[in-house]
Amino acid sequence: MPTEIVTIDSAHPEQAFERCREVIRSGGVVAYPTDTFYGLGADPENPAAIRKLFLLKGRQADQPILLLISDQAEVRKWAVDISFQAKDLMKRFWPGPLSLVFKAKQEVLPELLAGTGRIGLRVPGNEFTRQLLAFLGTALTGTSANRSGGQSARTAAEAAAVFGDSIDLVLDGGPAAAAMPSTVVDVSGTTLKVIREGAVPSQELVR
Repeated sequence: MPTEIVTIDSAHPEQAFERCREVIRSGGVVAYPTDTFYGLGADPENPAAIRKLFLLKGRQADQPILLLISDQAEVRKWAVDISFQAKDLMKRFWPGPLSLVFKAKQEVLPELLAGTGRIGLRVPGNEFTRQLLAFLGTALTGTSANRSGGQSARTAAEAAAVFGDSIDLVLDGGPAAAAMPSTVVDVSGTTLKVIREGAVPSQELVR
């Protein structure tokens, strides 16, 4: 049976969001638009859903999973020891394509951390993505909608084509506007460390 694709009505997105909530609560995996590429979303507090996500992507267990959150206030649900540097970066670049890696709270699922003890978080720049996260009342995994090592999906059709009927739902929010993934910066230590160059140049972070 083909994967269900639901188009997000920009004027009335609630119907699409409600269908997404049903899938997430049942332990399913959805592809959804972000401000970079399409992401694969699963409940970050459901171990079975996270295991399914790893299987879908063919992802190794030693690779951590980023979470997308609706606003900065949610950081404290997942992270501890939030530095002044981290707060400055959040104030300057969130919402937007900057992922920050924090020391994780003890109760965060170990499957998300891959043995690092750290959790990556981002408030996406896409307004519909933030609306979806607020509607769900939870974070979603934000790993890109691709097989590990493959090209990231820029459209709902590309995400559906990659995974066939193995994912439960695709939310179609139109084509992704970004040409680059998010920049990833580790803020868990005393100094900032750029893990991945991306949409936010390092020079801007330094400034």
